[in-house]
Amino acid sequence: MNAITSKDLRLTTEGVEQLARDVLDIESTAVADLKDRIGPEFHRARDICLQCAGRVVVTGMGKSGHVAGKIAATLASTGTPAFFVHPGEASHGDLGMITPEDAVLAVSNSGETPEIITILPLIKRLAVPLITMTGRPESTLARAADANLDVTVGKEACPLNLAPTASTTATLAMGDALAVVLLESRGFTEEDFALSHPGGSLGRRLLLRVEDIMRTGDRVPKVGPDATLDAAMLEMTRTGLGMTAIVDEQEILQGVFTDGDLRRALDADADFRKTRIGDIMTVNGKTAVPEMLAAEAVRMMETHAITALLVTDDAKRLIGAFNIHDLLHAGVM
Repeated sequence: MNAITSKDLRLTTEGVEQLARDVLDIESTAVADLKDRIGPEFHRARDICLQCAGRVVVTGMGKSGHVAGKIAATLASTGTPAFFVHPGEASHGDLGMITPEDAVLAVSNSGETPEIITILPLIKRLAVPLITMTGRPESTLARAADANLDVTVGKEACPLNLAPTASTTATLAMGDALAVVLLESRGFTEEDFALSHPGGSLGRRLLLRVEDIMRTGDRVPKVGPDATLDAAMLEMTRTGLGMTAIVDEQEILQGVFTDGDLRRALDADADFRKTRIGDIMTVNGKTAVPEMLAAEAVRMMETHAITALLVTDDAKRLIGAFNIHDLLHAGVM
């Protein structure tokens, strides 16, 4: 496979498309070649991270530094405490961020990055385990490592074979492989992930509870069992939930009256001014409790084809209400 390098050809539609395909071919080959290098060194790197009582300190310069920052973020969000330290800043005071409880993951394609080599003796003096990702297993950095992950590539995707392209992609993929193996090794769950991503959709789905999104106070529709049908309709209209709770004097839930119940009352030619709501309400309707996950409430509503739920405490006392729009607004759906 020969990459197209002609400047004239690159300006044509065919040349542009072929060059882009060549880049993707080179980078996918670089990643695929990593599979044969998963062995003892990878196991050592995994064990170092698992046994680390502190945090994994990830470092790298230039493009490798950008990749190192992403690896640190991925580790941290998947159960392995980690952070990025710039090697240039480390030699001017930031090395104090590394403690004997930590492990260091150094990223350098050449394995000879001066800024990292400079702090290598200090890392060794702290007796901190060192994991490296390099494209040269015989380099200074790789030879100093307790575990070196070989991310060598045949060539860069850059036609000049200069700009870090395939090498950074391979390093990023190796970092993901390590992070995912650690995730599985730690038994990291969706709930754990949500705790570190409370602002994301998964965090909202797994962390938000009914009490976080329900309406309370006078925003909850309710009438007594002796209220007339027209009074119940006014309460439903006032709150816009498409239903109203029926409660006794102690706020204990007696039943619910919904849009569906209203349609049935219309079909039966009920007298709106005389019909007692307690006589036509639905008894033992579906309710939620405040500690229920909002996602669980969504499943309940979908299963029973309902658009709103009342919320009660252990004594069946009415304390809140919500509908599908409240769930949408909270980002749960």
